[in-house]
Amino acid sequence: MLKVENVSVNYGAIQALQNVSFDVAKGEIVTLIGANGAGKTTILRTISGLNTPIAGKILFKDRSIVNIPADKIVQRGICQAPEGRGIFLNLTVEENLDLGAWSVKDKSTFNDDIEHVFSLFPRLKERRSQNAGTLSGGEQQMLAIGRALMGHPELLLLDEPSLGLAPQIIEKIFEIIVKINKDGKTVLLVEQNALQALEIAHKGIVLEVGRVALKGSAKELMASDDVRKAYLGE
Repeated sequence: MLKVENVSVNYGAIQALQNVSFDVAKGEIVTLIGANGAGKTTILRTISGLNTPIAGKILFKDRSIVNIPADKIVQRGICQAPEGRGIFLNLTVEENLDLGAWSVKDKSTFNDDIEHVFSLFPRLKERRSQNAGTLSGGEQQMLAIGRALMGHPELLLLDEPSLGLAPQIIEKIFEIIVKINKDGKTVLLVEQNALQALEIAHKGIVLEVGRVALKGSAKELMASDDVRKAYLGE
């Protein structure tokens, strides 16, 4: 579904990504792990059209998405729940979800789509008329994921969904990511919580200072001594 090939990205004079290559097959959860500053968010922003690579190719369903505007990439089927959630705090839960559906041409599905989000996140249904700024951190993360789902993505990009959340909320978020995947969505997950990410992923990619250091099945990476020492606290 997605092929990233020798992608390099600069921020001014700083090289954020160097010759990064990996692929995501339809139906997979693939996780990108690595320390802060490794380039994980930069990869998602580049796939989403928010950064432009200086070299390399990005193919989505065999079509290049390099130099395509971000809104057109959403319309092609890639939606992102960004790091920090990026929800509209002064709008209600339902208004945020409505904005997530802006790219969907067939508006007859809206009610079914919003009920599907509410089935995944019952707390959002209870708070549908509340301003998003009054939600807890976990509820805001649920809203960010729900808003991305409203765009009918084939590929869902999740950037640090566990960031700043209590352990029991993190567990719930990861359970929902698995359910979303089983419902047919392909997921590319950026996550600092390497152990929990690898436990739900099919494949993993380890980034170090803008380069791919390791990649393989999630089981292989969890069994790697280097990965266990560096990222799993062992």
